[in-house]
Amino acid sequence: MEFIEILGYIGALIIGVVLGLIGGGGSILTVPVLVYILSVDKVTATAYSLFIVGSVAAVGAIRNAQKGMVDFKTGTIFAIPALATVYLTRKFLVPAIPHDLFNVGDFVVTKGIAIMIFFAIIMLLASYTMIKGRKDTTTEDQEIEYNYPLIIMEGIVVGLLTGIVGAGGGFLIIPALVLLAKLPMKKAVATSLMIIAVKSLFGFIGDISNPEIHINWTFLSIFTSISITGIFVGLYLNNFIDGKKLKKGFGWFLVVMALYIVLKETVL
Repeated sequence: MEFIEILGYIGALIIGVVLGLIGGGGSILTVPVLVYILSVDKVTATAYSLFIVGSVAAVGAIRNAQKGMVDFKTGTIFAIPALATVYLTRKFLVPAIPHDLFNVGDFVVTKGIAIMIFFAIIMLLASYTMIKGRKDTTTEDQEIEYNYPLIIMEGIVVGLLTGIVGAGGGFLIIPALVLLAKLPMKKAVATSLMIIAVKSLFGFIGDISNPEIHINWTFLSIFTSISITGIFVGLYLNNFIDGKKLKKGFGWFLVVMALYIVLKETVL
């Protein structure tokens, strides 16, 4: 096993550890690790990310469901439009995007470059929510209210973003569950994992028939297993480390990563 491959698998472990420590955000590192460390094709990396993120989120969702933290009704209302949109995006929209989009002088903006720059924008949005932090203004016994049109619209938007870049979208889902369904923060985080698991894995199904994407199941299984192991390591470390303090630091790290991606795709 080459050093760069070992480094990539260490990245897989870190993704899981971060998820275990701060409850989200780690999955947004999946595509950069796959593309810049393991040299996976950019479009294929977004497909791999859907499988990895979906599998890791499923483990977290099962664990939360056992504790009674998942609100299945709210999750289902949000997940249905999200999973339909992410599936259609991966099945039809992504394959339909041409390889070469447009030229800026002598520089050709390809599908892969556009996806990575869009991904960098998503990273900046995620970093903002982490640095700013969230205030929980709801209580455990507060009655859950549903703003169905907005929940469905948010589900469609999250599904579209997830389909294009392969990230979980928890930074959009959690505020939506808190504001639109009045879920307490802990239940919103737990329920978001269920939504992420369902829509990500469903979106991956749309990639299986895509001729652009060649799936290496052995590699994908190993990477995913290491990330899942990382979650349990992170959950253990959570007993000794304050995840809230780490979250702001990780938010600033995402800012640096987003800027690196833009420079890497356009200048370097």
